[in-house]
Amino acid sequence: MRILYSHRIGSRDGQGVHLEEMVAAMRAEGHEVRLVGPSFYGQGGWGGESRAVGLARRLLPGWAAEGAELAYNLPAYRALARAAAEFRPDVIYERANLFFLAGAMLARRLRLPYLLEVNAPLADERARHGNLRLSRLAAAAERHTWRAADRVLPVTEVLADRIAREGVPRERITVIPNGIQLAHYPEPEPRPEGGPLTLGFVGFVREWHGMDRVVAAMAAWKGEQQLRLRVVGDGPARPGLEAQAASLGIADRVSFDGVVDHEVIPGLVAGFDIALQPAAVAYASPLKVFEYMAAGRAIVAPDQPNLREVLEHERTALLFDPADEGAMWGAIARLAADPALRARLGAAARAEVLRRDLTWTGNARRVVSLAEDLRRRGTGSAGRFAPVSAA
Repeated sequence: MRILYSHRIGSRDGQGVHLEEMVAAMRAEGHEVRLVGPSFYGQGGWGGESRAVGLARRLLPGWAAEGAELAYNLPAYRALARAAAEFRPDVIYERANLFFLAGAMLARRLRLPYLLEVNAPLADERARHGNLRLSRLAAAAERHTWRAADRVLPVTEVLADRIAREGVPRERITVIPNGIQLAHYPEPEPRPEGGPLTLGFVGFVREWHGMDRVVAAMAAWKGEQQLRLRVVGDGPARPGLEAQAASLGIADRVSFDGVVDHEVIPGLVAGFDIALQPAAVAYASPLKVFEYMAAGRAIVAPDQPNLREVLEHERTALLFDPADEGAMWGAIARLAADPALRARLGAAARAEVLRRDLTWTGNARRVVSLAEDLRRRGTGSAGRFAPVSAA
């Protein structure tokens, strides 16, 4: 198939991983992909954004910045239309973003199947964090793109429920979680016996993750097994965690790698004995969970619906009650004392990736299968030109 892939990502972070891995997987499956997005994508390197975008965010008042997001649809639509005229796509695949309407507009005009990847309810998310001024307009624009899509592809069932409540028929919603490129994660070697155990975290570390509780519990730990903490990534919580570790006298056992290239992460995760997902947004499909699973690590994560979609307590992870302040450390302590349990959970987690094909290649196949089904039925622009029945 010829897939016109539309996005408005500005920085190479978790969003960029999803985009680049999906494009690579589609191409590896023999499909042609034309990527259309901001010219500044990736200019800041991994974890960064372009200087121009960063400056605009800092200098423009909120309403003006959001107006600029909406105005971006004009050049985005022109670029997408030019690409469509040259490329003659079979389908438009778009990563949803707030105020981003270009793909829906072009799909309607060209009567092409329109598949929309949704990673979060962005209007709600930004309003909740106080970063949204044109909230009604944002919510209306988001609902429009959801309803315009022939297939909406949320990353969790929790998010699918949210989208359905906004009027999208269930038969037009297909959950496709995040994935992993298994080739980057060879069959894990047994962890060496003796020496300290490494607790590991990957990602953008925020205060609500509760990593301060991990540091405090490490300082109070009286178990026989010595523990270390390795944080791969950066974020606003890092300075506080470094200061906390120093004040508790364990700075030599807590390390921060900062932002690293995504290609380096598999090797770092392979060095974890216990992999931490200390907290998660209720609708998210955390990329780190799939990295931990593929690496065959013993995972500690909160017991909540979106994570139970990929993890099972006592089989592929230890899931703790997030309302119980000591439950996360209880799970960590249990794993620290039981190497057989660590090995069993890690092996089962990796086997689950294989069993369910939780890979970018598997995701690409699922997306293309949906697109081919729409194309066979001549369906485009959310069924306006042909009825859409359940897949």
